[in-house]
Formats: sequence, C-alpha cells, structure tokens
Amino acid sequence: MSNAPNIPALTDLLAGCLRNQRKSQELLYRQFYGYAMSICLRYSPTREGALEVLNDGFLKVFTRLDQYDSVQPFKGWLRRILINAAIDHYRQEVRHHHHEDVEQTAQTIASDSADAFSQLAHEDLMRLIQRLSPAYRLVFNLYVMDGFTHEEIAGQLGISVGASKSNLARARENLRLLLKQINYDEYVRANR
Repeated sequence: MSNAPNIPALTDLLAGCLRNQRKSQELLYRQFYGYAMSICLRYSPTREGALEVLNDGFLKVFTRLDQYDSVQPFKGWLRRILINAAIDHYRQEVRHHHHEDVEQTAQTIASDSADAFSQLAHEDLMRLIQRLSPAYRLVFNLYVMDGFTHEEIAGQLGISVGASKSNLARARENLRLLLKQINYDEYVRANR
C-alpha cells in the first residue's frame, strides 16, 4: 500500500477552490506545479522570475475560477492564464523596450537552423531561449511554442504585426548564432 496522500478528483478540488478552501488551493497548486512551471520557465530568464509568474498566475486562477468553463480542459485554461501572467510580467519589466519594424530587419534566417534545433535536447533549447532578450523570448515562445499568430501577439503586446515578425526573426537569428557558438566551443574543446 502506498503512503501517498489521497488527492481528491479535479472537480472536487475546483469546487473547494471556489469555496476559498486553502487546502483545496494548496492541493491544486501542488498537482499542477510541474506543468505550470514548465510553461513559466519558457517565458522567464531565471527560475525566480518563472516562480513569480507562476504565483501570479495561480493567484489569477484562484480569483477567476468562477470564469472557468468546466466543459473545457482545465490544463488549457490554466495554460492560457499562465501565458497571460507571463505577458503581464513582461509588460511590467520591459515597458520601454524598443521594438523595430520588420522593414528594418535586413537579415535572413539560415534554413539549417531548424535542423540544429531538432537535434537539441529540450533542456538545452530552454536554456538557449532563456538567453534571448525579453522581447525576443516572449515573441518566440508565443509564436513557436504556443502557436499564436503575429496578429494575436501584436494585439497582446501592443506592438505592430511587423514588430512581432521582426522580433521572431531576430530571436531565431540569435538562437542560430548561439548554436553556432556552442558548436564552435565544442569543436575547440574536442581539439585541445
């Protein structure tokens, strides 16, 4: 027999959270912590920043749970709340960040960058994404990882569609350069 705590069904947890029961809130937080943190880490350069977004997101979950449509999957609703919390966090941290239009971007993306990405381990890719500037990281995650369109990104962030496209192109180029540097560093180490 297992000594694991008896975790109530999701519907029971959500009902308890709607009644502001601290125990239900704690159990819901614990049950979805790993999933939620994996989303937040994509949008934050540090674990501390991700934890801040995660906590802000769960606060919104607990205060807006009455808006959840129980016909829809809870994970999808939670994911959307967390992404919006990450966007809010970005807005607070980088209010005066300069966004350039796509017309000002003269660089093209090498077609082999997609092949290099597919060879990376998930954790390695996450570390590289976290090294991007906040604006590039946010647009990259929204577009590539979460499937938002440039129009949706522009609306969420209050930027032009061209700026969204430019930030994505620059994020990809920066990732390509980071990969190139990593490959060079490994080559140097191997030939010492």
